[in-house]
Amino acid sequence: MGFFLTLNKSDRHFLERAIALAERGRGLTSPNPIVGAVVVREGRVVGTGFHAGAGQDHAEIVAMKDAAGSLLPGALTGATVYVTLEPCSHHGRTPPCAEALIEAGVARVVVAADDPSVWVHGQGFARLRDAGLTVDVAAGDLNYRARRQNDPFRKHVTEGLPFVTYKYAMTLDGRVATESGDSRWISGEASRRRVHELRAESDAVLVGAGTLRRDDPQLTAREVAVHSQPLRVVIDSNLRIERGSALLRTIDQGPVLLVCGEGVETARRLEVARWGAEVEAVASGPDGRPLPREVARLLAGRDVQSVLMEGGPSLAAAWWDEGLVDKVMAFVAPVLAGGVTAPGPLPSGGYPHMDAALRLRDVEIRPSGADVCVTGYVREPY
Repeated sequence: MGFFLTLNKSDRHFLERAIALAERGRGLTSPNPIVGAVVVREGRVVGTGFHAGAGQDHAEIVAMKDAAGSLLPGALTGATVYVTLEPCSHHGRTPPCAEALIEAGVARVVVAADDPSVWVHGQGFARLRDAGLTVDVAAGDLNYRARRQNDPFRKHVTEGLPFVTYKYAMTLDGRVATESGDSRWISGEASRRRVHELRAESDAVLVGAGTLRRDDPQLTAREVAVHSQPLRVVIDSNLRIERGSALLRTIDQGPVLLVCGEGVETARRLEVARWGAEVEAVASGPDGRPLPREVARLLAGRDVQSVLMEGGPSLAAAWWDEGLVDKVMAFVAPVLAGGVTAPGPLPSGGYPHMDAALRLRDVEIRPSGADVCVTGYVREPY
């Protein structure tokens, strides 16, 4: 590892700028992490960059090319590079960034967070130090923020599972539907637009068969900037999807994966596959429903790092009880639905006492039109 450093004001400023730059790659880089970099010489920013997609230059390279094109002669010689993630030291889709930093004559590298993947972890720091560069790793809040920023990547490479965000709309009295099951629309237009942005940023969108039958959703990202449509995943235990469903009518707009129980007959799987969807059967519980952890592993094996769960309460409760939900995003609308049997967002086992209930961390509360969006994490960054 590098040497953990309590940063001075100047270091904090430049590293915060790198973290902000990294966000410009959100939704573009999977299965790579999002990364930002800033090149500084003699207290002056001479180059900036962010990773814009797998197979393209990493952030450090983009920033160094930007610096090389500046008006300052020898801009990289003796410079400090601020980067949000440990520089890679291996040959992947692109050459190793650690070697490029060394060859450029950079004197110091300040890093917000390590890269936990087995092919990088600590090796990038070691290569830079062995070449005589000063390497400092941020401690405290900037390190925390940089790890949080890449939660999906970090969970995927350390746990072999996708990072799951449970998104739902809820009335002010805690209902996700009326007693009749109607839920259109609880949230307002601004919140629904934000959901389309979330889809565009995610590798996959996940719902259950109940949502499929009730809402007949497309699950595509629409009327927002989209690099690529998410994988649309439906847990359909008995594979009862109909050929005329909106998902299959829009098969040309993005891939569809149907996950069924292992008891579904091969003939039915082949029939649905001929309609254009991918069909996978996984191990099931006694009720015939695919086991959540098996579905999560299936998705991770397809390089799915981030999952936006838009399914109903039953699906969410099953994944919650297995510890597979990492983030909660609730759009709370100024609506009162009432009703004794109107469903809430998480009908799981629950906690016997309030002091034992899970309290989310890193909570953000933001207006979303007339609604309020409350976001929180289940655990610390990976």
